[in-house]
Amino acid sequence: ERIGFKSNFTIYDTADSKSLIKTIIKDMDLDDRIYKPSVVQSAISSAKNALISPQQYAQANDIMEADRRARRPRMAEIYRTYFNRCFVAGAMDFDDLLYYTNVLLRDNPDILHHYQEFFRYVLVDEYQDTNFAQHLIVSQLCQGSRNLCVVGDDAQSIYSFRGANIRNILNLKNAYPDLRIFKLEQNYRSTQTIINAANSLIDKNTEQIRKTVFSRNETGARIEVVQSFSDFEESYLVANRIASLKMQQHDNFEEYAILYRTNAQSRILEESLRKRNIPYRIY
Repeated sequence: ERIGFKSNFTIYDTADSKSLIKTIIKDMDLDDRIYKPSVVQSAISSAKNALISPQQYAQANDIMEADRRARRPRMAEIYRTYFNRCFVAGAMDFDDLLYYTNVLLRDNPDILHHYQEFFRYVLVDEYQDTNFAQHLIVSQLCQGSRNLCVVGDDAQSIYSFRGANIRNILNLKNAYPDLRIFKLEQNYRSTQTIINAANSLIDKNTEQIRKTVFSRNETGARIEVVQSFSDFEESYLVANRIASLKMQQHDNFEEYAILYRTNAQSRILEESLRKRNIPYRIY
């Protein structure tokens, strides 16, 4: 109630949020090929994760200029309308849970103090994937006690497209000068060859927390990199490799696994396997 919501507020999932954005775009008589709901939703999400309110969004010249260049000059208006409609409906989307928690703690020192006392020790996993809003909540909770422990690896930061800010972990030492760092450098999963290849790439990062990852496993086979011109050629090469290895080594097909990144790749891989009469299961 301190931030204008009832305790039984509704939480909009991604589908609910997108549906409301579609309605707003339609009500404003905008072209949904330019104002794509998924793009609008992503922009609003990024703004909230950076704790940018609709008013601040409309006053930020760099953001407004970027929207104009993208031929979406009414983004600020959509954001304001979406923000207000959620509030009137007594609803929060997933990003609002972080946004309004920051508002609550910022504007209510007594509530902040209560939770600082309640959560005396704070542990955050995968800290390299935290965004600005999450980092600020953690900072506020640990303001007095400074009893913070984070686990993370700056070299595994892959969610910047979702708002994750690698500087949260890189600059933690600046925020907590008495921070102690424990480096877990032994890798139990990979061969030393794979570790060496990964280290050689990570070494090129201009900003990083330096560490020397090693493995006591066997050296392992050399890494082979195959470049293909299309997804069709890639699937053909994969199926051919499995077929030829099976002939040479007389393995069962159950000895082989294909890892692929997106569901869209599955269809082409299946077609190539069927052409070679290679049975498969999809997990």
